[in-house]
Amino acid sequence: MIGALPTAASLYERVRRVIPPIEWPAFADDIDAILALKRERNAVILAHNYQTPEIFHCVADIVGDSLALARKAMTVEADVIVVAGVHFMAETAKLLNPGKTVLIPDLAAGCSLADSITAEDVRLMRQRYPGVPVITYVNTSAAVKAESDICCTSGNALAVVKSLNAPRVIMLPDEYLARNIAAQTKVEIIAWKGRCEVHERFTAADIRELRGAHPGVTVLAHPECPPEVVAKADFAGSTAAMSDYVGRHKPARVVLMTECSMSDNVAVEHPDVDFVRPCNLCPHMKRITLRNIRSAIEENRHIVTIDPRVAERARWAVERMLFV
Repeated sequence: MIGALPTAASLYERVRRVIPPIEWPAFADDIDAILALKRERNAVILAHNYQTPEIFHCVADIVGDSLALARKAMTVEADVIVVAGVHFMAETAKLLNPGKTVLIPDLAAGCSLADSITAEDVRLMRQRYPGVPVITYVNTSAAVKAESDICCTSGNALAVVKSLNAPRVIMLPDEYLARNIAAQTKVEIIAWKGRCEVHERFTAADIRELRGAHPGVTVLAHPECPPEVVAKADFAGSTAAMSDYVGRHKPARVVLMTECSMSDNVAVEHPDVDFVRPCNLCPHMKRITLRNIRSAIEENRHIVTIDPRVAERARWAVERMLFV
């Protein structure tokens, strides 16, 4: 027998610390509708850590960083996958679930890193550095992945570099991720000039000011931040690694140098930790809302498609990453 659906009213308790009561009525109708629609269409929602709490904690079925979403997408038993994230994440879900319908609620939910490089750029890099393996960050289009030897995420980039047993690799397209990984290995890493428009704005001066204003604060930084930011932080890692750090160490006060909603989502799970919030928003992630998630399921839009010739090669690069 199918159990009773949760309701928006029952879910509010999860997020009451980060969503004021006055705002909740604006979300409740869409949440109830989405919960019902998921059951009707056998749909699941994958939500990245940068989604807002009403999405992340109230309608998502699978949450996490890019690596976690990629891994869990392979085990989804549903007819429809809705990706509450940006376009490259929806493409990755489609690569790993070619027989399922994958929806992205807003086609304009892009990524500055994905926009910074093309498949032709990768081919030119191969010509310039013949025989050097190409590692492509998952924050890229399927067409770029298809030109790669293997993909990586911020959570497994170092392991991927080591797995190739090569003295020299090309890592695309995030310059700062490449430089931060290069500092941890003797492998020569050739970088591209792409940057995340959220993380590149953090500075070492920001950390000094935060420590001055909040003595004893623990600073966690994402490896897409500039190397000087990573050097000044107490810990650097993927969004999943930062969340795990908070859970293990329970710092009295912490600041996450990453996208703004991440702090809200982690704070829900750790009410005893004080979160300082330097607010850099990702405009692309914020294009995903409860309303367009609801419309996506109701109207079966926007369906993610990938050229089969591109998909076959891109899938190989992603799957190779998953086994590192």
